Amino acid sequence: MSEERSESAQLGRERDLGKVYDTELIKRLWPFMRPYRGWIAFNFAMIPPRALLELMPALVVGAALNYLTEGVTTTEVGWMAPFVVPRLGLGPLAWMFGLVFLISVVTLIVDWLRAFSMISLGQRTVRDVRRTLFDHVQRLPMRFFDRYPVGRLVTRLTNDLEHLAEMFSAGVIAMVADVFVMVVILTMLFAIDPRLALAALALVPVLGIAAAIFRYKVREAYREVRVKIARLNAHLQETISGMKVVQLFARERRNYEDFRRENASHRDSWLRSIRYDALLFSTVDLATNLTRALIFWYGAQMVGLGEVTLGTIYVFSDYMSRFFRPLMDLSAKYSVMQSSMASAERVFQLLDEPREPEGKVESPASAAAAAAGSAPVGSEVEFNGVTFAYGAETVLRDVSFRVAAGERVAIVGHTGSGKTTTLKLLARLYELQEGSIRVDGRDIRDIPKPELRRRMAFVLQDVFLFDGDLRYNIVLGRDVADDVVDEAARATHVDDLIERLPNGWAHKVSERGVNFSTGQRQLLSFARALAREPQLLLLDEATSSVDTETEALIQDALRHLMEGKTSIVVAHRLSTIKDVDRIYVFHHGAICEHGTHDELLDRRGVYWRLYQLQYAQQETAA
Repeated sequence: MSEERSESAQLGRERDLGKVYDTELIKRLWPFMRPYRGWIAFNFAMIPPRALLELMPALVVGAALNYLTEGVTTTEVGWMAPFVVPRLGLGPLAWMFGLVFLISVVTLIVDWLRAFSMISLGQRTVRDVRRTLFDHVQRLPMRFFDRYPVGRLVTRLTNDLEHLAEMFSAGVIAMVADVFVMVVILTMLFAIDPRLALAALALVPVLGIAAAIFRYKVREAYREVRVKIARLNAHLQETISGMKVVQLFARERRNYEDFRRENASHRDSWLRSIRYDALLFSTVDLATNLTRALIFWYGAQMVGLGEVTLGTIYVFSDYMSRFFRPLMDLSAKYSVMQSSMASAERVFQLLDEPREPEGKVESPASAAAAAAGSAPVGSEVEFNGVTFAYGAETVLRDVSFRVAAGERVAIVGHTGSGKTTTLKLLARLYELQEGSIRVDGRDIRDIPKPELRRRMAFVLQDVFLFDGDLRYNIVLGRDVADDVVDEAARATHVDDLIERLPNGWAHKVSERGVNFSTGQRQLLSFARALAREPQLLLLDEATSSVDTETEALIQDALRHLMEGKTSIVVAHRLSTIKDVDRIYVFHHGAICEHGTHDELLDRRGVYWRLYQLQYAQQETAA
């Protein structure tokens, strides 16, 4: 129920997106746009000449009509008169045709420059936003990923940023250009003939009301679309990631029905948006035709009285068609802007997620050691009164213990007793709530995370392999000498695996390493840890899912891996920890006993019961 409430709250927050003023979002976008302010200035500077080029052909055609009907070369705008006078020995019609052709070519070039510059501006800005967002996501605390669906997160980094790019190519600048053209058209119409201009604009107030209604309706519809696509992506990601479970438990039909409902809901939301789009388009088209009819009717009377020319009627008809064209595109441009603003809000909502503190600035000595490829010597670990909870569930209660440098200790206990959480707190995957953890006498909250994590290697139970070759998955992009990698592979028996592969080190690793067995992936994770040359080794049930033969290989690899290192092992198989220096037994989040393997068996406590559950029957049978 709590998860459902959390999901409903998240969707509720997404429905509220779009209520922030656009100017606030532009202010937040400005730091990303500032480096490209030259591109922005160029795009705005191109608006007036582009508007002039759009309106000139109608004046030239109007002059041609005047010449055909009245035998004189005139134009409705005085400053155009010198241009419509035939030159180069051409007749009036040939000259005007050439003039229209020249204007069209220049318009084509200007349109290309504007489109290229706007798209380039958008892509450069979005590249910077995506880079910042990706870096931010990598530094978010584990608590964030515990509650934020992966599908929704991928949507933020992909779809939402693409919608943000559209704001530059078909959004703000395009809308400013449309408004500028409409103002210029109105100015020219009233300058040519105020009475005919008033008649031509008779239906504009009606369209203004229709556009306002549309704006409200489409905003709500588009918000709903964005919520539904996020839910659809989250459902797809969850189903595909858990496909093995889906098939093993025969959930295909149930998942299909769930997906069908989500998909149908997304479709219905889009249809509502499209319905308003089609209604506005039809309304504007009707208004355009009625306005033309009104211009011809009223203009014909004025022509009969000799008050206007046929060229004037043509200019008014052409200009009013261009005046209404932005209204016809309003649905598309408004959708782009609404999409962009909603996407920007989501992106900044993600950027506003607080990072957990990194610790103090890394010391020059540590930075120099890192550059030299070595970590500081030491790694004594001490827990003092550590208490930790996931929400309302307390998993660690006043945990205190000390691990000397080079000592090997193990942590055992029932499921949910806080074993793995202990390692995660030491690696600062989660931040402490109460108590302290010290490494070499320093509180880990005062150690920069990069410096702290360079000292350690964390071997997880669920090994994650990245797309790439085997060598990359061991060094993970670090500059590691070949002899170090080869030695790590030899010590962990990965070299035997490599020899059996056709491409050796260059063997391709499939997504998440699915072309390797569980045991092979864990051996690779051991080689990865050894190649890191850590001072502190953390192993989280790294041998819990392997067969007996592989366990023997891992036991030998563990001896090499732990040699000379401070090691903390969370173990499920007690056979793997018999030789450690000390064992801590966790029970309900607290340490209930500790000692060596033999000492704990002699006490016949929790550890003894765990041991009996695993081995007593086997030894009796033997």
